[in-house]
Amino acid sequence: MKKFLMLTVALAVLTTTAQNVTSPYSKMGYGIINDYASGIQRQMGGVGYAMQNGRIINAMNPASYSQVDSLTFLWDVGVDLNNTWSKEGKLNGYNFGGGLDYLTAQFRITKHLGGSLGLRPYSSVGYEYNGEIDGGAESRVGSGGLLQLYGGIGYEPVKGLSVGANFGYLFGTTTNTTLITATSTTYFTRIMQVRDWNLTLGAQYAFCLTPRDKLTLGVSYTPRKSFHGHTWGTIMDSQDTKADTIGYTSLKGKYEQAQTLGFGLSYNRDNRWLAEVDFTYQNWKDVKYQPLEGFESVTNAFDNRWKAAAGLQFSPNHRGSFVGAMAFRVGAFYNHDYLNIGTNNVRDYGASMGVGIPVPNGKTTINVGLEWRHRTSSPLVMIEEDQLNITLSVNFNELWFWKNKIR
Repeated sequence: MKKFLMLTVALAVLTTTAQNVTSPYSKMGYGIINDYASGIQRQMGGVGYAMQNGRIINAMNPASYSQVDSLTFLWDVGVDLNNTWSKEGKLNGYNFGGGLDYLTAQFRITKHLGGSLGLRPYSSVGYEYNGEIDGGAESRVGSGGLLQLYGGIGYEPVKGLSVGANFGYLFGTTTNTTLITATSTTYFTRIMQVRDWNLTLGAQYAFCLTPRDKLTLGVSYTPRKSFHGHTWGTIMDSQDTKADTIGYTSLKGKYEQAQTLGFGLSYNRDNRWLAEVDFTYQNWKDVKYQPLEGFESVTNAFDNRWKAAAGLQFSPNHRGSFVGAMAFRVGAFYNHDYLNIGTNNVRDYGASMGVGIPVPNGKTTINVGLEWRHRTSSPLVMIEEDQLNITLSVNFNELWFWKNKIR
């Protein structure tokens, strides 16, 4: 009961301290989209569609839950800290952000059937920058994001084949404010509030090439659907006592999330070497995202998003010495984002590395990683960002279902 209480409190904390981003590009659309990668997976470039490990919680593909060990209850807490250096022409900026990233848990239900629950960020908004206009100045600031509370199951109906589903509840608010200072000061704020459901389906098929070599294929699918919730704008002059609400409207039928397809292929040799390549595709170009009537006239034109990632993990000997039980990871990725600024697409690429450190006399692992990311626009280079992320996650492995014998 004590451990369940700790988990509940941690979920409540995460609700109010979700991960922050620091990028002007996050002002577009729904912000920076998250791929649900854990700290371990981010250290490997963000791969996971084909990852199968009974000691790792893989929310990227719910089919993986079927492989959870029969005696353990897993939960994983991730924290992210980031420094961002931005450059636009001769102007330079620096921002620091971060916070609690995610919290997930995994457990066995019955033989060949596992479950998971958790809270993870769907998208994040965070920026603040200033500029000059004719006769005055302009400031822009944004914050918030969308979170997904999910519960999922994974089942292995036949040896080697696993299927699963995540059922999620999306919620959160994004706020984008423009402050115009001239003869007076005027605030223009766009608010979007989402309260919605979500669904992700997954499948994995694993087969042995030799007694020591295993190949796993993975696929994940999230359908295109309309968001539920509301959006509106407010205008307030410095001389006003109350903001005027403009264009209050329902999201249903006017704002959508894209269909997502993810594919992965992993190779495991003797539980020491793990290599994986992933590909993600989202058709954002076709989704609806209408300008707020009476408040804005510019339409957000999205692009189809695709991402390629690769990662490698080496564990010398997980049953050997302390050093032998450590896991060393590297990875890289390239992301053609859904965000457009005029005719310029936003894209980013990066590399990561990390190490998993086992806790003595237990199965808990502390995972420390470093991720470098470069984000810009193309073909016209507008703002260039270099971001350094420090990721820290603790993967708790508790023997909750072990019954001690009375002698």
